[in-house]
Amino acid sequence: MTLEELVACDHAAQKMQTVSAAVEELLVAAQRQDRLTVGVYEAAKLMNVDPDSVVLCLLAMDEEEEGDVALQIHFTLIQSFCCDNDIDIVRVSGMHRLAQLLGEPAEAQGASEARDLHCLLVTSAHADAWKSQGLVEVATYCEESRGNNQWVPCIALQER
Repeated sequence: MTLEELVACDHAAQKMQTVSAAVEELLVAAQRQDRLTVGVYEAAKLMNVDPDSVVLCLLAMDEEEEGDVALQIHFTLIQSFCCDNDIDIVRVSGMHRLAQLLGEPAEAQGASEARDLHCLLVTSAHADAWKSQGLVEVATYCEESRGNNQWVPCIALQER
């Protein structure tokens, strides 16, 4: 491996860590400000009623769920809708970390049913120019990825 390749790999790893942290920051801020829609069906309803309010779509799935055909069909339809409406899309892995970020109950407790975290929409009111640094960072990453013909970039949330 050449020096240029090593530098490029290191830069890509740093960029991925930065974007992963930005996604985490964005999700926490959006939830705190009631700008987060959680769940495949809830997301579909919102996108049908008010697609202009959606600024980012996160599709979350871990490797063990890749064989879920129904989930893949939902993702395909959601991705198509997002592309038609110029909504940034990011695929996310690390469902356990995602549940931690959103304060979901641990599976062991079982007292309350966990929400469907496979699809998350970050919204912004029409008259509101809400921009978090995390949203800017993720939007920039999505734009760069599209420039590299990667229409749905993937981000791995790291366990802590």
